[in-house]
Amino acid sequence: MIATIQYNSKKLQIDLSKPLDISIPLKASKNNVNAWYLDEPKIEPVKDGEWTASVAEGADINFNNIWFNPHAHGTHTECVGHITKKVYSINQQLKQFFFLAEVITVAPEKKDDDFVISKKQIQFALGNKKRDAVVIRTIPNTKEKLSQQYSNTNPPYLLSEAAIYLREKGVKHLLIDLPSIDKEKDDGNLFAHNAFWNTAGRVRLDATITEFIFVPNPVEDGTYFLNIQIAPFENDASPSKPVLYEIIND
Repeated sequence: MIATIQYNSKKLQIDLSKPLDISIPLKASKNNVNAWYLDEPKIEPVKDGEWTASVAEGADINFNNIWFNPHAHGTHTECVGHITKKVYSINQQLKQFFFLAEVITVAPEKKDDDFVISKKQIQFALGNKKRDAVVIRTIPNTKEKLSQQYSNTNPPYLLSEAAIYLREKGVKHLLIDLPSIDKEKDDGNLFAHNAFWNTAGRVRLDATITEFIFVPNPVEDGTYFLNIQIAPFENDASPSKPVLYEIIND
């Protein structure tokens, strides 16, 4: 199904029948992707005495409780409330859901004992393009990312200079295939988060960060129409489902 969409001053043709889902599903398994030193998610039927809310166990319905942490257990979208004293909800701050996005692929560089993404790398990948959203795929890009256990592994992260560059370039929505844009253990400084949301100045309440995505290798670098889907949690972050659509007439 081809849709013509007026976006800013340009008409874009999108094939809505070919969505490119770049989220990681959440499942009750030790193989579920994980970070931040938590146990795996749990999805369990409600129990009331001898009754279990599972059709397989004789009930009329399946009626499950779900235990998870949006930051630790899969693709999630967060607002500045993730790092501020004042409470901000992703459900209140994210009010638009479609954006022009650029997918870029970056190989994190070695810096001391870390692997980092620098301003120079982002600058080279984006060139003079102006985009509302930037989707960062890191390499190597293997299916192990779907089940990686990241705790105590010091994953790659974004230097604050790169976050500042994206902010100054007007990027409102940053998506990345890592558990965080910041270093796993940085004494709570969260340099990249603070830089991207501009917490030292005029805070960007409408800007979001989406972490733990997975961009399959067949998805080429380039410009896409992005839909960020969230659950309506009144919380700093929500599980999310970012979906890319190819632009036919770009």
